[in-house]
Amino acid sequence: MATTDELRESVRQSFPELAEIADETLREKVVEAWAFALSETEFTAIEQIRASGNPTTPAMKVGTQAEHLRGVARIALAMADSLQQVVGSLDIDRDLLCAAALCHDLGKPFEFSPANQARWQADPRKVGYPSVRHPAYGVYVAMTVGLPEAIVHTAGAHSAEGENVERSLETTIVHLADHAYWTILRRAGALEDE
Repeated sequence: MATTDELRESVRQSFPELAEIADETLREKVVEAWAFALSETEFTAIEQIRASGNPTTPAMKVGTQAEHLRGVARIALAMADSLQQVVGSLDIDRDLLCAAALCHDLGKPFEFSPANQARWQADPRKVGYPSVRHPAYGVYVAMTVGLPEAIVHTAGAHSAEGENVERSLETTIVHLADHAYWTILRRAGALEDE
């Protein structure tokens, strides 16, 4: 499937938080990245992706993958704003933080693709399971559309893979916001089969 204006519009509809990104060029690259990521799969909207942290972890009882991304962006911005209100400027790039939070899971369409899941599960000995996790594929997507290196870093280092590198300031905030999102939902009983 090609990256289309319909996919771009779908992304814009999924993310009201795009309005938090003042830099128009960065905002449009976020849209382009998600439209490209979707175009590489059978998904036509972020909301169609299983609402879970990983393909085999419990899904949200209510909400979609778009709500996860929006929630992480809101938590990350609130953490940054709250800390800076108390301790003063920490030189957090708010545009970059919001864009990184919205893009941290760019690789999920590929990892969560039913076609990819079926192929990988058919014989994990051939290509592994999963063959490529969403952080690694997210790096590919972010680099392909020309997102800033700091967002490429967040896509690749927000999850367990980031334990092997020194995370940037904005990536650290996104990592903590992402972890908090799933941990709070788990404790609140908002995930299936828990």
